[in-house]
Amino acid sequence: MKYHLISTSRIENNDPIPQIRMTYCRKSEYPFRLIQFIVFTAVISVIFSFIPVDVLAQGNLLITPRRVVFEGSKRSMDLNLANTGQDTATYAISIIQIRMKEDGGFETITEPDPDQRFADRFIRYFPRSVTLGPDEAQVVKVQLIRSGELVDGEYRSHIYFRAIPDRAPLGEEEKLRDTTSISVRITPVFGITIPLIIRKGESTARVTLSDLAFEITDEGEPGISFIFNRTGNMSVFGDITVDHISTRGEITRVGMANGVAVYTPNTVRKFQFNLNKIPGVDFKTGNLRVIYSAPSDVRPVRYAEAELVLN
Repeated sequence: MKYHLISTSRIENNDPIPQIRMTYCRKSEYPFRLIQFIVFTAVISVIFSFIPVDVLAQGNLLITPRRVVFEGSKRSMDLNLANTGQDTATYAISIIQIRMKEDGGFETITEPDPDQRFADRFIRYFPRSVTLGPDEAQVVKVQLIRSGELVDGEYRSHIYFRAIPDRAPLGEEEKLRDTTSISVRITPVFGITIPLIIRKGESTARVTLSDLAFEITDEGEPGISFIFNRTGNMSVFGDITVDHISTRGEITRVGMANGVAVYTPNTVRKFQFNLNKIPGVDFKTGNLRVIYSAPSDVRPVRYAEAELVLN
């Protein structure tokens, strides 16, 4: 008897590490072939290198914007999907619930945590699946419904775009092989999730940075770690910059991380990333200044700032 090993990975725009689930299934039940994903085409790369668009891309699927947020008077939003690959691809669209862990990872849940509210019952979207040929694009419309039932605070779910693997054409005969052995075939099924957030009322969200620490990794790379401390009724989302300030007062940008979120109901998120090695920067002296601020495409707001003395 032969089996396939089928893996699925979900990429969240602020989660740099894909989560992978693996299950075994009979080959006769799932005659899938390996989905081939490639990078953006040269034309798409050139276009988006000059246009500061809020874009999320994984495999051959490009999505803009990368977050859906309903607040104020907004009642509908368009998501633009584009297939940048060379093959026709089909994506199933659904809404799932996700918990953010303290280390920033994600896990799927079915029941909300204390003080967490799902957004799915207040959302309508269509279509539920899309098939895109090479270089084709389509709009997915997302609408807010039942807004009169909302209470002050934040609601969050996630829109999941899952690639549907190609199936063998009907009538295609499978090649005869040795049935006395067991074979394993890995078929990655890629997907992307983007946050879907509804906000009502005034935000009381506040964030501070604590426990800053500098370290040299096993690979000899400089790195920094710290903790986000969030309070209030809504999540925060922004960009991180790290500057080195020398003993002579010279300021050098040594690190950036964009699109970092701390979702409700989490009050703490641990974060770390590597810094850039720049000639003339001595990480044994001076200070490291960390700033967490709103993304550049919204009104400039500095959420939090902290400094670490190097020695």
